[in-house]
Amino acid sequence: MKNIFVSCCLTMLASAVFAQQAPAPLKEKTAFQTASPWMPEIDVRSDIAIVYGTNDHPGMTFEQRVQTWRDHGYQTNFMTGIAWGDYKDYFLGKWDGKNHLGVGQVTQKGDTIFHGRDMPYVVPGASFIEYMKTAVIKRVIDVGITNIFLEEPEFWARAGYSAGFKAQWQSYYGFPWKPQDASAENTYLSSKLKYHLYYDAIEKVSSYAKAYGKSKGLNIKVFIATHSLVNYSSWQIVSPEASLASLPGIDGYIAQVWTGTSREPTYFNGLQKERVFENAYLEYGSMVSMTAPTGRKMFFLTDPIEDRQKDWSDYKLNYQATFTAKLLYPTVSDYEVMPWPERIYTHPYKVANSNEKILIPQYYSTQMQVMVNALNSMPPSTNKVTGVNGIGVLMSNTLMFQRFPTHNGFEDPQFSNFYGQTLPLLKHGVPVQTVHMENLGYAASLKNIKVLVMSYANMKPISAQIHQQLAAWVKQGGILIYCGRDDDPYQSVMEWWDTKGNNFTAPSQHLFKLLGINPVGDSQKLNVGKGAVYVLRQNPKEYVLQADNDGNYISTVKQAYEKDAHAGTLTFKNSLYLPRGPYDIVAVMDENADSKPYTIKGPVIDLFDPQLPILAEKVINPGEQALLYNVARVANNNIPQVLASASRIYDEKAAGGSYSFIAKSPVKTLTSARVLLPGQPKQIVISDSKGQMITDIKTSWDTSSKTLYLGFANSPDGIKVELKW
Repeated sequence: MKNIFVSCCLTMLASAVFAQQAPAPLKEKTAFQTASPWMPEIDVRSDIAIVYGTNDHPGMTFEQRVQTWRDHGYQTNFMTGIAWGDYKDYFLGKWDGKNHLGVGQVTQKGDTIFHGRDMPYVVPGASFIEYMKTAVIKRVIDVGITNIFLEEPEFWARAGYSAGFKAQWQSYYGFPWKPQDASAENTYLSSKLKYHLYYDAIEKVSSYAKAYGKSKGLNIKVFIATHSLVNYSSWQIVSPEASLASLPGIDGYIAQVWTGTSREPTYFNGLQKERVFENAYLEYGSMVSMTAPTGRKMFFLTDPIEDRQKDWSDYKLNYQATFTAKLLYPTVSDYEVMPWPERIYTHPYKVANSNEKILIPQYYSTQMQVMVNALNSMPPSTNKVTGVNGIGVLMSNTLMFQRFPTHNGFEDPQFSNFYGQTLPLLKHGVPVQTVHMENLGYAASLKNIKVLVMSYANMKPISAQIHQQLAAWVKQGGILIYCGRDDDPYQSVMEWWDTKGNNFTAPSQHLFKLLGINPVGDSQKLNVGKGAVYVLRQNPKEYVLQADNDGNYISTVKQAYEKDAHAGTLTFKNSLYLPRGPYDIVAVMDENADSKPYTIKGPVIDLFDPQLPILAEKVINPGEQALLYNVARVANNNIPQVLASASRIYDEKAAGGSYSFIAKSPVKTLTSARVLLPGQPKQIVISDSKGQMITDIKTSWDTSSKTLYLGFANSPDGIKVELKW
């Protein structure tokens, strides 16, 4: 075969030649984060390598670590923790000569909460903020990085007893600190302060980044990498979340949703267990509602493994569930494809039903890379998930304010007041949306919502303006369902509804006054203007903590949607389906009276199968998900193209009866590829970056779809494929 590359023995030089010939990849669509320098085992070929932390490694500075990724064609971004991090030069006194371990978050017992050795979760004060600005952010900008991700602004609900926090309390409230365990009001005030401290810290750090970058002629963008509001509330963590979108210094978010967050057990039908797909769907949804009205950019994250030590089979099943959940939000098309590829590709984990540990099995790395490379071309879409898309559940950042500790015996097991409003609908095949209270000022927040469910059993309104916005929406034809007994101990905390001339004993009373209603009894419907309000005097947790107890709630939503909103028929099913470009995304839920599988007619390529089979039909059973490439919806199907691959495709060339491309992916993994061609190839030539022929390949031709299957070993330096027919 003719060698089109410069003859050279050095892999790095050969890689550079490939890079010169390859077209520039899509910028800022896909990314991964890593603390490692470039290694061939983790060369995932996303658009962006997010370099984590400014720490120097043995024999390699931070600047050199960044350069290793640039040398291999990556755009480099930066990420670091804003509440914790490997900041030992700060904590142990090297930075300014003072030991700062005392800035850690402290529990009632006096224990500091650590993320790792000499790595406390921080109560952010002036010295820490100054350190982040001058020792971290400045260094990052000086190396020419312009996109900065501040990760996980987290204040644990069980913390709030340190000297630093007490001083911050006095400064913020103007009166001495009060222990949060003493009353619900103290807990609420403590959470508000925790919320404010990280809001303030991020505002100051992001403002500094923008200003310092500008002084160097650079346009700096700052993003927040954060868990969802659903997860933080469930895990009893306080974070600024949605409010950060109002900061001019914040340009977007990474939605940190993965198996580890989504496998948190939930209650439904009286049973507590993991519901990974459903939980992930609600988590991603809360991130969409947090940002969509603001126009901020959103990356969705998934992780092929997780922090906890599980087996490869467990990781695979839950990765499919979370991956499917994120794809069911068609307006988001930017992704962090994985965190920490070094731990995915180079660390051993257990084999199912065994104590043996192995590196990632090749069937899983191939499947994972097929999925990851699908994200490089995953289009945004105006399509909607099947079912009624006009039902929303109101949520607020204050969900995080009353999770710990328990007061007056009021319990909310596993965050069930939230799941009581959402899971009964989702399990019935309703793609329920969440609506952020903080975004009600944006017309887009309620634009397509016909029925809105809300409760103050586990959150509280942030201002009287929220009620004015809700009342105006109802009077214009919106249908509101209020669920709650208003009997939790946070109803009477020192807030706007019972201070400054207001004397309501529950915030809902203020809302009902604006609506002009006075609900009585356990269940009531009241007409308001062109709309209506249902008041159900049950706390939503009761719909899921008890078996067969969500019937009245479901029937009320159905009546509200059909009879009051006049929005059509609210049909129930056990599946969610979304066509998105050539992709079909399907989830079929269990725990539903409808136990039928969902069938898609082919020809389709099963992207969860590493062999990329062409199927005449795909059957998805309850409890399963699917990602399919629908061959009938291929754009420009007369043009040769790679439809699916476990490698990223570069330098495609089609001329007459030939088609060639270069495939790149991490070393020690295998490619599966499905290639659309006008006819069965008569010649297949595959070579490495040095021009050496590769003979260990797998091929098969599928006449029905006119696709060629290819299998061969991957290389980050590139494998050239030449096809003639």
